[in-house]
Amino acid sequence: MSRGPVLIDLEDAEAAQPALAPAVPEEDELAQGEAMQKVAALATRRASPLARWFWSLALALTGFVVSLAAWDYVTGLLARSPLLGGIATVLIGLILVILIIAAIRELAAFGRLRKLDAVQRQANAALETQDLKAARAVVTALEQLYKDRADASWGRAELKQAREEVLDADGLIGRAETALLAPLDARAAREIEAAARQVATVTAIVPLALADVFAALTANLRMIRRVAEIYGGRSGTLGSWRLTRTVLTHLVATGAVAVGDDLIGSVAGGGMLSKVSRRFGEGVINGALTARVGVAAIEVCRPLPFHATQRPSVTTLVRHALTGLFSPR
Repeated sequence: MSRGPVLIDLEDAEAAQPALAPAVPEEDELAQGEAMQKVAALATRRASPLARWFWSLALALTGFVVSLAAWDYVTGLLARSPLLGGIATVLIGLILVILIIAAIRELAAFGRLRKLDAVQRQANAALETQDLKAARAVVTALEQLYKDRADASWGRAELKQAREEVLDADGLIGRAETALLAPLDARAAREIEAAARQVATVTAIVPLALADVFAALTANLRMIRRVAEIYGGRSGTLGSWRLTRTVLTHLVATGAVAVGDDLIGSVAGGGMLSKVSRRFGEGVINGALTARVGVAAIEVCRPLPFHATQRPSVTTLVRHALTGLFSPR
């Protein structure tokens, strides 16, 4: 049976042509580095004054109750059995000694971090004023800072010779930077690459909820602590957390825990990967943001500002960290 002619509306025919079809809207599911955004929010979140007072009073009350219970327990035990009471007293005394030593170490860690910050401020002032005397004071502080480190012996020897040869502040601080800090910069870069690789791998492979946030938080804490140790600012538990808050607060305040100029290459790669696998795209972006936090940690912990040497590039760090991870070498 033959069919009659089919009438097609001209407007419908034009709309049916693929070339004239409207573009498919992009879904808002491309990689955004959600894990690192959550880590930054968690580390920089400030408790309200009421919450701080509550937790301070709760901690003080807990310490008072525990101390009173320990006192009653020891005195009662001494009354029943002097031998057992003496053993309990010695054990409690040892615990108190350990707590005092831990507190002293934390205070010393804060002192080391303050020393790094003070040297950096002196160096900035010497560069701004071109004061040779101030620059020599900065060099002396650096020599004192690294006097017990075997890996800085060659740099100290070169710096000692340059002290008398270089007669301008700019050149002297530049020589100190290349002689003492260039090897430390390379070590810090390797730590950042390892942390970025770990965060990217966990984000891409582990599908568990909050696993990427936990991996990003622990990797960034470890990375910042290691960077501080490399530059001579060994920090304790409280010092590491405070340093992490300082680094991330600075990044959040400047909007750097987001897509920036130094993340364009990494974000482009993450965007392409996210079209294949959203987890892979998130891995690249979280790794890039981890590298950005690492660079900020270098800037905070480094005793000299970047002057004669170049600041590490986030894109370069991510490329070295992820080569062969999501693509063949």
